Amino acid sequence: MNEDFLHYIWKFGLFDKGNLLTTAGQSIEIIKQGEHNKDSGPDFFNGKIKIDGTLWAGNIEIHINSSDWIKHNHQHDEAYNNVILHVVLNHDSEVYQRPNEAIPTLELKFRILPNVKQNYELLKGSTKNIPCANSLKDIKEITSSNWLQRMAIERLESKTIFVKQLFEETKHDWQETFYRLLASNFGFKTNSEPFLLLAKKLPLNIIFKHKNDLFQLESLLFGIAGLLDQTFEEEYPRKLQNEFEFLRKKYQMFSIKSESWKYMRMRPLNFPTLRIAQFAMLLHNSSHLFSKILEESNLQSIIAMFKHNCSEYWDTHYSFTSISENKKKTIGETAIELLIINSIAPLLFFYGKIKNEQKYIDRAIDFLTQLKPESNKTIKEFTSHKLIVQNACDTQGLIHLEKEYCRKFKCLNCAIGNELLKK
Repeated sequence: MNEDFLHYIWKFGLFDKGNLLTTAGQSIEIIKQGEHNKDSGPDFFNGKIKIDGTLWAGNIEIHINSSDWIKHNHQHDEAYNNVILHVVLNHDSEVYQRPNEAIPTLELKFRILPNVKQNYELLKGSTKNIPCANSLKDIKEITSSNWLQRMAIERLESKTIFVKQLFEETKHDWQETFYRLLASNFGFKTNSEPFLLLAKKLPLNIIFKHKNDLFQLESLLFGIAGLLDQTFEEEYPRKLQNEFEFLRKKYQMFSIKSESWKYMRMRPLNFPTLRIAQFAMLLHNSSHLFSKILEESNLQSIIAMFKHNCSEYWDTHYSFTSISENKKKTIGETAIELLIINSIAPLLFFYGKIKNEQKYIDRAIDFLTQLKPESNKTIKEFTSHKLIVQNACDTQGLIHLEKEYCRKFKCLNCAIGNELLKK
């Protein structure tokens, strides 16, 4: 048992409150448990209790053993001078605030409700990735639904850390921020880093100068990506190569290493060459993309912005060295939805926070609720245990729940864990 569990027990009053006495035999009446403090200082602020009929207002400190007060050096910290009650699992020594003035102590060793302790030990002893997996079927749908929306919002907030980083790097240039964010996610998980580096080395002001010429856009993107630095047999890549050599000298640019791009265990339709070609076409066909994203509240219109074929060369190629059947290489529906989940929604959420405009925050969440649920190993594990998901907002919530709560065994901070513990 740890202190977090005792915090939980105290916060929700999950112990026998009949005939409460201090370790010195004084009667205790709990009027207010206090406000849980997760920073430095006493564990609960502004509690209210009666000891032998006298009302006390102040802070409450919680430990496994009474002697932990000394181990943690609270006796030398003025922040603990206003502690009115010391709540412990085991009372193994008296603790004094001032000479001959012992802090009133409540021992919970035999008072914790048996079902809560048993459920906690079952969760704590689980070896599963999701500790409560076998009990998920017993969770009320309203509990899981509300909690998953909360988790989805937390996930959006965590994603804005990266958006904020880009925003600071671009000196608060919204268009450049969005361009870099979109580029990073065009690489999806495997090629996210080289795609972001490509965008940083090829700034948007240069893109704007050539956006009306798709051939020049491709030469710039493939050239900076380091993918034109080889000998080609076909005419088209040789032309790209020559054009890039001219533009490289004009703008004094340098390419990234071609080895940065990953192809292993990847379907040809996900090759970075095709993704770069798709990115080039998006930039070519889109004017003021960031402004349009802000103005557009219809998700289907956002999706339509990404539905473009690559240039004609890519109808018969996956890369400069691999031939494909003659087929238009359009960004797939799943890929577009991932771009909305990882680029559009976090950008709108961050923009709403910075501008203090709730409509953009609401739109980010609304877009996620309109998208179908994602499918990956984590989500399949939850749904195999009868947890219901209806949209991408739910699945984003599940991803955050597993990563930030289940893996870290934060069941005490989880609404689903709370419901199970109290059963």
